[in-house]
Amino acid sequence: MTHYMYIAIQEDDKIATFTVDPDTGALSHQRDLAVSGGPFTMAVSPDGANLYVGCREDPQLISYAINQANGDLTRTGQVALEFNPTYINTDRKGGYVLSAYYQGAHVGVHPIGDDGSVGGDPVVWIETATGAHCMQTDPTNTYAFVPHIAGNGPNRIYQYRFDENTGQIEPNSPAQVEPDGFHGPRHFCFHPSLDVLYFSNEQGSSVGAYRLDAASGALTQFQTVPTIPEDFTERNTCSQIQVTGSGKFLYAPNRGHNTIACFTVDAASGELSDNGRVEAEAVPNALAVGPGEKFLYSAGVESGNLATFAIDGDTGQLSRAATTPLGNRPAWISQVELP
Repeated sequence: MTHYMYIAIQEDDKIATFTVDPDTGALSHQRDLAVSGGPFTMAVSPDGANLYVGCREDPQLISYAINQANGDLTRTGQVALEFNPTYINTDRKGGYVLSAYYQGAHVGVHPIGDDGSVGGDPVVWIETATGAHCMQTDPTNTYAFVPHIAGNGPNRIYQYRFDENTGQIEPNSPAQVEPDGFHGPRHFCFHPSLDVLYFSNEQGSSVGAYRLDAASGALTQFQTVPTIPEDFTERNTCSQIQVTGSGKFLYAPNRGHNTIACFTVDAASGELSDNGRVEAEAVPNALAVGPGEKFLYSAGVESGNLATFAIDGDTGQLSRAATTPLGNRPAWISQVELP
């Protein structure tokens, strides 16, 4: 198996492709693909055959076929968008591209063709509220969640039922859940074995943990843990969030404090415990756990560099292993393993 990493570099209008050494975490640059319009958010299809890219400067959704022999990308489709997408992902079966629009105050669902391409109108295009920052379905592909940040948004998580056969969504009951403070949920990830979701809180500089009722699709918050020290008083916002595939460790970058907050995860309850912080690149945004859970990759928006951290498999603590120059405003990291 060969592990490929794709990094969207927004202001350079390109996607950089690297191979990753699973033993050392080392990156080997393979090629750059020109993508006009400011490539920002990306998602790989569940079968690893396609890459989807959302552009912010020229709002559009683009599909690429992934060459299974060398990871090369070939454009297969394109859809013009009314607003620039803040986040895209596929549903769990790979039938649709889900998208959220921060300034546009909408969410969308675009159909994926049999060849993996996108093209044509969305099957869902509905207004939610300003600050829509993410959209994912749960592991059963039955429910979808859309967090909205605070201040410029309503500080709520919208809850939907999702039909994987038609792509349609409808408000769940209740239709929204609100954090227990002015936290501003931004991005989220699912625990790999528990019915638990973790949200990075942009304004609250914290992580919110929620239990998912598998029967109803409703979320209930049970914990909020800070990502910065109590005595830090300067501006800080949280960005992306990742939990390891084993479910043992969780990581959340701080933009302002410029660190990655580390947490251990209780195997039974899903509760988080502070595991310290490690210095990151300036304004860490894009985040990804590498192959085998041995390495964590974090790109700095301001520095233009990618930091590689070794993950201690016993403690989850991070140590800087390498720094890779990328370019101007790296925005997103997507990965795939190919035969």
